[in-house]
Amino acid sequence: MNYPVWQLGFAGGGLLIAIMAVFHVYVSHFAVGGGLFLVLTEHKAIREKNPDIMAYVKKHTRFFMLLTMVFGSLTGVGIWFTISLLNPSATSVLIHNFVFAWGVEWTFFLAEIISIFLYYYSFGRISNRNHLIIGWIYFAFAWLSLFVVNGIVAFMLTPGSWVDNGNVWSGLFNPTFWPSFFFRTFLALMIAGLFGFMTSTTLKEPELRNRMVRFCALWLLAPFILFLASAWWYRSALPPQLEEMVFKKIPGLKFYLQAFVACSSLLVFGGLVMAIRTPAAVRRSLAAVMLLIGLVYIGTFEFIREGGRKPYIIQDYMYSNSLLKDSITPVKESGILQAARWARVREVDENNLGAAGKEVFDLACLSCHSVGGPLRDIKVSAGKLSSTGMGFFVNAMGTKLKYMPPFVGTEEEKKALIFYIYHSVMNQPQTEK
Repeated sequence: MNYPVWQLGFAGGGLLIAIMAVFHVYVSHFAVGGGLFLVLTEHKAIREKNPDIMAYVKKHTRFFMLLTMVFGSLTGVGIWFTISLLNPSATSVLIHNFVFAWGVEWTFFLAEIISIFLYYYSFGRISNRNHLIIGWIYFAFAWLSLFVVNGIVAFMLTPGSWVDNGNVWSGLFNPTFWPSFFFRTFLALMIAGLFGFMTSTTLKEPELRNRMVRFCALWLLAPFILFLASAWWYRSALPPQLEEMVFKKIPGLKFYLQAFVACSSLLVFGGLVMAIRTPAAVRRSLAAVMLLIGLVYIGTFEFIREGGRKPYIIQDYMYSNSLLKDSITPVKESGILQAARWARVREVDENNLGAAGKEVFDLACLSCHSVGGPLRDIKVSAGKLSSTGMGFFVNAMGTKLKYMPPFVGTEEEKKALIFYIYHSVMNQPQTEK
C-alpha cells in the first residue's frame, strides 16, 4: 500500500500480466529447448552427411532467432513494465532480494544474444566443430538463464525458510526449485518439438519433410514421461496446506487443472498423428493447431501456479493486494485509507461512501478482481449477494475463505466498500426491497 494504484477496472485481476506472461513464457521455454534442438539436429546432419538437413537447421535457426530474440525480448520488457505498475511492492521485493541473481541472469541473456547471432551468421563459414561449440554455448547459457529465473519464480510460490531468515540462497533454492527446474526443462524440450513442426511441415521435398516431422514428433513425445514424473515431484514438494489449496480449495483452479490434463492427452495424440505419414496440408494445419494447444498448455500451468499462491503474491509474506502479512495488526488499527500513502480519500462519512468505497476497493480488491472484465469479475462474484450477504462475505475473507486476503479495514471502510460494490458497481437501488 506504499504505491499508487494503476486504475484498470476491466483489465483488473492481473489480465495484462497473464496475457504478457503466457506468450513470453511460451517463447522463453522455446529459447531453451529450441537451443538444444538446433545443435542436436545439426549433429544429425553432420553424422548423416545430409546437406538438406543442414539447410533445414539454418532455416529453423533464422526463425528461432527472430522469434526468441525479438518477440521474446519485447515481451520480457513488457512483463517488467506491467508488474512494476500493477504490483510494485512485490516487484521491489524481487529486485532487492535477488539483485545479484538478476544481474547474473541478464549476463547470461547477453551471452545468449551474442552466441545465437554468431551461430546463425557463421553457417558454412567456420568448421563444423567450431560451429557446434557456439551452438552448445548458446544452449548452456539459455539453460542457465532458466536455472536462475526458475528459482525466483518458484520463490513466489514456496519461499520456504526465506520468510524467517531473509537469506537470498534460501529464497533462490526454495522447496520447489529442483522439481520446477526439471519440469520446465522437459516442457521446454516438448515445446521445441512443437515449433519444429511449424518449420519442418513447410519443407518441399516429401521424404525430407517426413523425416524431419517424425524427428520433431520424437522431441515432443520422448520427454513426456519424464515431464509427468517431474510434475508429480513438483506437486509432492508443495507444503501440504498449499497442495490442498491448489488442488481442492481454490475456486476456479479446477477448470485449469482439467484443461492441463486434457491438453496433455491432445499433445500426445497429436504427436502420434504427426509421426504418421499424412498429406502435407493436413500436417501443416495440425502443426498450427498443436502450437496453439501448446500455448494453452503452458498458459493453464501458469494460471495454476499463479492462482495457487492465493491469497498471497509471495507465499506467507505478502498478500496479493500488497499488504504484508506482518502489517495486518497496525493496518487494522489505522484503517486502509489511513495506511495507504497515496489514498485520495482518508476519512469515511455519509457523504462520500461511494468515493471512499471505490478507494478501498482499488486498494484491497482490484489486484485480484476486475470490474466487468474476464478475470474474477466482481459483478459475477457479488452478483447473487445482497448488501447484508456481502457483509458476511467480507467478514469471511481470510478465515473461511482462505484463498482471499483478510479484510483489514475499519467498520466504516467495510460499509463504504459494500456500498460501492452494491450500488455503484452492481447498480442496485439505494434502498433494498
